[in-house]
Amino acid sequence: MATPLRTVPGTNGDPLAEAIELTRRLKLPHIRRSLTDIIPTAKAQRWDPAEVVRVLLAEEAAGRDRANPHTRRKRAGFPTGKTFGDWRETESSIPRATQDALKTLEWVGRRESFCICGPSGTGKSHFTEALGQTAVEAGLAVSWFTIEDLGSLVRRHRADDSIARALARIIRSDLIIVDDIGLLPVSEDAAEGFYRLVDAAYERRSIAVSSNLHPSGFDEIMPKTLATATVDRLLHHAHVVVTQGDSFRLTEATTGKGVKPFDGGRGKVQVCGQLSPG
Repeated sequence: MATPLRTVPGTNGDPLAEAIELTRRLKLPHIRRSLTDIIPTAKAQRWDPAEVVRVLLAEEAAGRDRANPHTRRKRAGFPTGKTFGDWRETESSIPRATQDALKTLEWVGRRESFCICGPSGTGKSHFTEALGQTAVEAGLAVSWFTIEDLGSLVRRHRADDSIARALARIIRSDLIIVDDIGLLPVSEDAAEGFYRLVDAAYERRSIAVSSNLHPSGFDEIMPKTLATATVDRLLHHAHVVVTQGDSFRLTEATTGKGVKPFDGGRGKVQVCGQLSPG
């Protein structure tokens, strides 16, 4: 026997205004924006009520599809917005086949990790962020941190012992990126946060790490016991890429490509205290 429909309460005011208020309560912003256009059209064309509902729900679905990449990108917290659109793949020391394999993100689906290490200026952060941007476009959730961000996280949640809950929220992301390890010694809080994150994500989520040091050398910048436990979990299912070569930034600086020349390049450029033709 079919369950009888509940009686829908009538309205004592403006039905459209009340419908708009309901979309606010139910968090349906895209329906709210389209109501004032769709309802008059539906009346004029005598749409079936089911068609009105279908069109409104389709507007909400389409709006969410458009907004989701922007929302995921904002939540990720990327530092610069670099993508593969401005990545110079032929100039990178990373083998082209390796670049292409990592771009597929199949390793993220398998919950594997990725470590990229090498000298400063060889494209580690750019490549890692571009992978994160690609993941966002593919519909995945991404979180970006520096290792000191993790130290701040530990300090912030130590007072009420809520670090486990904070980490549980972080590892809801499909890909977690920790950038620029190895430039400076790591604080005790940051070392603890890094270990806790790697341990929480182990075999559950993918982590991407960029570093000036190979992970086997992390005991040079953080306590040996924590470094050993962290690297053990990090590298177990990891793809490790080592970059080589001179710094892209330094090369551009020394060849005058790091800035736009004054006077359209017709003047003189001061280099190391001497004037040279621009």
